[in-house]
Amino acid sequence: MNKTLKRGLMVVGILILLLMFIRIISPRQIDDVHPNIPCENIKKYNPDVLWVIPLYEGNGISEDKEWCEYIKNLNKTIGMHGVYHEYREFYQERNSEYLQQGIQEFEACFGYKPEMFKPPQLKFDYENKDILEENNLKLKNKINLWTHKVYHCEDMSRVPNWLVKIV
Repeated sequence: MNKTLKRGLMVVGILILLLMFIRIISPRQIDDVHPNIPCENIKKYNPDVLWVIPLYEGNGISEDKEWCEYIKNLNKTIGMHGVYHEYREFYQERNSEYLQQGIQEFEACFGYKPEMFKPPQLKFDYENKDILEENNLKLKNKINLWTHKVYHCEDMSRVPNWLVKIV
């Protein structure tokens, strides 16, 4: 094996180890949090960040005050995960009014506006970035998935929770 190939493999190996270290020390997260989605994984994986869907299947989170209090009392960072969590919801152009539906529902439940936003399936049309900035929301995208352990309430994603825990 020549020196260039050995160095290249060594660099790739170091980068993989670095990424794994970053994932170990970064806050754990759980996606798809909503009162209508069973989520025993909140306790199982003890995430630092909860990604809440404000209007999943048209059902507002603020309608379940007990659930809102339960989530608030977990003392976790809470971000907004889409508005309705429809497939490729933010892969098409959206306006501020659309986003405000989710923000208002989030605020009605938790008593404050969200500061972070993660689009469903991490699919995002960057033309929508302006409406996030206008609403003081920080976008979390695919890099977030690579640098954090991200679990799901319903363990049905392409990367199952057991694998996320290992890697």
